[in-house]
Amino acid sequence: MSTEPDTPAACGWDQATYRCGRCGAEHTVTTEDEDAYLNAVGVHTDAHGVWDRLDPIERDGFASILRVILSAPELGAEFLALVDRMKARSGAGTG
Repeated sequence: MSTEPDTPAACGWDQATYRCGRCGAEHTVTTEDEDAYLNAVGVHTDAHGVWDRLDPIERDGFASILRVILSAPELGAEFLALVDRMKARSGAGTG
């Protein structure tokens, strides 16, 4: 997996493309902020780590949950708040 940006040799860069050797995904960051590029690479690498830890049924379930939550961020925030309230009421941890 290459982590080197495609950059002009003599001048700064205004975009860098990361190409994953495992899945072929390409992520282009259009900024001179090196942290944005490193973050994109890190997040993609972490996604592969999650993929590797889950079996096919868990992957499908996790993807389904993420699709619901990410389509309505306020739902995710409210669900987490509900978890905290319910945890406080019961005095038991949920993990």
